Amino acid sequence: MDVAEVLTALGGVATRAALVTATSRAAVDRALREHSIVPVARGRYALPTVEDARAQAHVLAGVLSLSSAALHHGWAVKSVPVRPHVTVGRRRKVTVEQRSGVQLHYRDLTPDEVVDDIATSKVATLRDCLRMLPFDEALAIADSALRAGERAALALAVAEVHGPGRAQAQRVGAEASGKAANPFESVLRAIALDVPGLSVRPQVLITTTDPWCCPDLVDTDLQVALEADSFEWHGGRSALARDARRYNLLIVDGWLVLRFAWEDVMFDPDYVRRVLMAVVDLRMRRRRLATAAGTSGSAQRSRLAR
Repeated sequence: MDVAEVLTALGGVATRAALVTATSRAAVDRALREHSIVPVARGRYALPTVEDARAQAHVLAGVLSLSSAALHHGWAVKSVPVRPHVTVGRRRKVTVEQRSGVQLHYRDLTPDEVVDDIATSKVATLRDCLRMLPFDEALAIADSALRAGERAALALAVAEVHGPGRAQAQRVGAEASGKAANPFESVLRAIALDVPGLSVRPQVLITTTDPWCCPDLVDTDLQVALEADSFEWHGGRSALARDARRYNLLIVDGWLVLRFAWEDVMFDPDYVRRVLMAVVDLRMRRRRLATAAGTSGSAQRSRLAR
């Protein structure tokens, strides 16, 4: 993967350190020179589509909103919009030709809801994403906002949602975690959270292995660990070998470890969901068999003792 492809997989925004780890210092510098990535903040880079989106919003006298505004704020998203989200005033007249390149939304915004004259504010962006986007996309953005230290903004955004979308906003607010490293992990967690019987948390420290380890997602009750696995992100053979050792240690400690590819998580969630449902069924059946065996053994010992 080249730098732009890695940046896309990381959610459209990433730190220099993350890009260098996945590629190389020389590759990142070359991508900057060639304008295949652009700086958006100190040590943070985005795809050139962020600049293109700003230009389109200017032409329409509108502002970036939803996931396009999230990118403006430096937050990673599940997928970079092909057509940016732009919000204009309710009475703004936009021609068919003008709207063809954007996803247009009509709403009158207050001055407090707009920043830099080009995007919805952090609170307004989170509020809209939480109530309007699909659960997995909203969770990815909320996780990214928390990684950026925007806990207060997220709490305020959840509190501001009333009416349609309130239930989802509250759910995203409750489930969001800055421990998720990227949208890949966030989307995998979103899928897992909808699987009955499965209760995962991100980056739980497991101390029964030597050395201790922290899988991407963990259900401690079922002893299931989920890994958002991508060779390109390991940063080299040594990191790949370290992860392989960790998986082996977990398995011999009684954990069931599942590794999911980025492509499956992002583009085939039904497959991921089927696998997770099958895992829950497997664990529950084994638990019932163990319980039945224990009950039978106790009854037999009781008869022999008479």
